Amino acid sequence: MFRNGIILWVVICVVNLTAQDLALPTDTIVTTRHSVTVKGVKFNYTAETGTQPVWNEDGHVTASLFYTYYTRDGITDKSSRPLVISFNGGPGSASVWMHLAYTGPRILNIDDEGFPIQPYGVKENPYSILDIADIVFVNPVNTGYSRIIDKEVDAKKVFFGVNADIKYLAEWINTFVTRKNRWTCPKYLIGESYGTTRVSGLALALQNQQWMYLNGVILVSPTGLGIKRDGPVMAANRLPYFAAAAWYQNALSAELQSRDLIDVLNEVEEYSIKTLLPAMVKGGFLDEEERKKAIAKMSYYSGLSEISIAQNNMDVSTSFFWKDLLRDKGLTIGRLDSRYLGIDKRDAGDRPDYNSELTSWLHSFTPAINFYLREHLNFKTDIKYNMFGPVRPWDRSGDRTGDNLRQAMAQNPYLHVLVQSGYFDGATTYFNAKYSMWQLDPSGKMKDRLNFRGYRSGHMMYLRTEDLKTANEDIRALILKTLPGKGVPAKY
Repeated sequence: MFRNGIILWVVICVVNLTAQDLALPTDTIVTTRHSVTVKGVKFNYTAETGTQPVWNEDGHVTASLFYTYYTRDGITDKSSRPLVISFNGGPGSASVWMHLAYTGPRILNIDDEGFPIQPYGVKENPYSILDIADIVFVNPVNTGYSRIIDKEVDAKKVFFGVNADIKYLAEWINTFVTRKNRWTCPKYLIGESYGTTRVSGLALALQNQQWMYLNGVILVSPTGLGIKRDGPVMAANRLPYFAAAAWYQNALSAELQSRDLIDVLNEVEEYSIKTLLPAMVKGGFLDEEERKKAIAKMSYYSGLSEISIAQNNMDVSTSFFWKDLLRDKGLTIGRLDSRYLGIDKRDAGDRPDYNSELTSWLHSFTPAINFYLREHLNFKTDIKYNMFGPVRPWDRSGDRTGDNLRQAMAQNPYLHVLVQSGYFDGATTYFNAKYSMWQLDPSGKMKDRLNFRGYRSGHMMYLRTEDLKTANEDIRALILKTLPGKGVPAKY
């Protein structure tokens, strides 16, 4: 009888273990110590990985966000030590890309152009901004290890939308800054892709709802930010990107290929604004001779045939361009980075079968982040790390994030904005990034606080070693430029 009781007890324990919910603790910290050499100087740093709750207005936990927080050791007074708060995009993307390839102290094992190599893993980042700023990488709900805790919550209303996302993340940042005692330090937001929508909205939400003022916002491969550009503007704005991608793929005329990329793009931008846009405004009523000239010029700058451009009524979509540029060679080009090549089942069609660049990136990022968090940062869990998490449908209504950022800048004379774009990005094109920056401040009164930097790579420009170095230097320059001056008032 006693023996049978022991067996029954063991069975119950096993059943309880296997039946328990797979869930992260909502509020936990794991701390590890490391060192890195940046710009030739070796220093120690502390990595803190953990989860911090999201509360509703009644003080109940609705979700838990996973984060990684890096601080340089030996800084006795953190009141003037910059803090960079980093987000990726999607929406639904984990904060893995900039974490393990751009600003953090460790980066992927990849080649100098950003392509995956084995063995997978990480190495020191000699260009990290951790030498001059502490960094926290934040994973919004359902990305990385972050999860909804309250299953009864209306996720779309509370988390999954432009303004819902901004609202709860502003509250989360307030808690984080308070817990880490970083209220007095200069603060910066950096966002990539949809993350630029997020941080543009957060800039104003932090000021107006949390009373937290920023020194800088970095927009990496920015989205449209709610700034309208439909119709002829959208169509004409594509041509400079077409020219950049075609130049990289050696698909232009010998005359254009012999010139430097920037020289070519300056010419194409000028044509797009001064000639192509007015022509496209006329639509089907454009004079036939003008139409033929415009089609010929578009072909010259894009590498596409005049027939393809004419068949699309001069309004050539980016997806068609990715499929058609190298169709005669049986290849497609990447969406987020048009340096990458793909192979489709059929050469026919008007869009590629898959995003060749994204599959390449997932090839190297996924094993690296799973290994890094467990073996380097000692954060161990059976929860799946969501590179892309379930966040749809996403409510995109009411996107005024560009104007939010403009208003935040107007209210805060200390606030500067840096825009970073890769010339070969076909999803959030560099010329649209310029257009957004131009339209961000229609008065022109704040243009001295808006700065654009372009790089000879794609959406994640930092994957290319040369641009990793340059782009981090550009962020470093922004931070050093905007550090608080002694006794300098914030006034116009």
